[in-house]
Amino acid sequence: MTARSVAALPPGRYPDGQGTGLILRVLDSGRRNWMQRLTIHGRRRDIGLGGYPAVLLAEARETALANKRVAAAGGDPISEKRKAKAEAAKRLTFAEAALRTRDELAPSWKGKKEPQAFLSSLKTYAFPYFGSTDVADVTSADIRRAVLACREKVPNLSVKVQHRILSVFKWSVAEGLRDTNPATGDALALPKLELKQKNNRALPYADVADAIETVKASKAWASTKLAIEFTILTAARSGEVRGARWEEVDLGNAVWIIPAERMKMNREHRVPLSRRAVEVLRQAEVLRDGTGLVFPSARGKQLSDMTLSKLVRELGINSTVHGFRSSFRTWAQERTNVPGEVAEAALAHVKADKVEAAYARSDLFQKRRKLMEQWCNYLFALRGEVVRIGAQS
Repeated sequence: MTARSVAALPPGRYPDGQGTGLILRVLDSGRRNWMQRLTIHGRRRDIGLGGYPAVLLAEARETALANKRVAAAGGDPISEKRKAKAEAAKRLTFAEAALRTRDELAPSWKGKKEPQAFLSSLKTYAFPYFGSTDVADVTSADIRRAVLACREKVPNLSVKVQHRILSVFKWSVAEGLRDTNPATGDALALPKLELKQKNNRALPYADVADAIETVKASKAWASTKLAIEFTILTAARSGEVRGARWEEVDLGNAVWIIPAERMKMNREHRVPLSRRAVEVLRQAEVLRDGTGLVFPSARGKQLSDMTLSKLVRELGINSTVHGFRSSFRTWAQERTNVPGEVAEAALAHVKADKVEAAYARSDLFQKRRKLMEQWCNYLFALRGEVVRIGAQS
């Protein structure tokens, strides 16, 4: 076998003929892999040596000869290879371990932005302190300094940063990179953190109709304006509306079915659509662009949360987008006689009592349909439009 022939051989298995057990395997796809057949402790074993051209003939022969010498001396080249790999892994820096942790855990995370947020927060608040330190050498004191510094700047985020650091060390212990986890609560001995609950600003429900008109009259992108109005009419979360897809919508039956993977509580949610909500969707149909999104951005992507929030803020509306849900809930409590559980179901809130929730299987859909039509009537009655779009049938 020569260096030139390695690249030209057709599919098959080709012994090197040097007495080391080296074999070139050429697959039907054209890929070429090196393997070595050795007798180790009386058993025949196959060892993978990598693929060509990443591993050239000379390199494969050198590795195969070294393995043969180890086996001839009574050693186990496979075991030694594993030990060498483990030793190399133990030299991972915290930054490298964080990246590996992110990649391994990401498939189990619900939010699409969570993997990016995981790494971004660590880059900002952990890496400057011990990102380049071997993960085996990071101490509880290092982590404590980083978390306390993060608390001073962004107290609410520091809780997530601490948890993400803990996750990296859990992974490191599981991988055998270190024996103990230095990021546990006991090890850090952090002082108690008093977090201030920041409530979303919400308009009095009597002012929501004017807010809708203000949004409509703005010069914003049509899809953005429709998305905000639809959010208000359905009392849905911003992310649920921004990610809405046409296959989730049944205009004929006036229902929007949000799949479980897009819901905060990971449960499918049926949203009854009022007459105006259906009209909003009819208007949105002219914006279809092939993405499948009901409310696409001007660039054909999903609208960002910032886009909606920025417009509401710039228009001088004293509410967050999420705050409109509070406006709806207060209206339902003060201006209707529907049971609280119906209003809570409209907001896709899950019962706190797990036993009660286990037996209450109904999603109260028909009662919620009447409630959402009432909400629509209320909003547009304030504009003198109730007969046109919201009269009860």
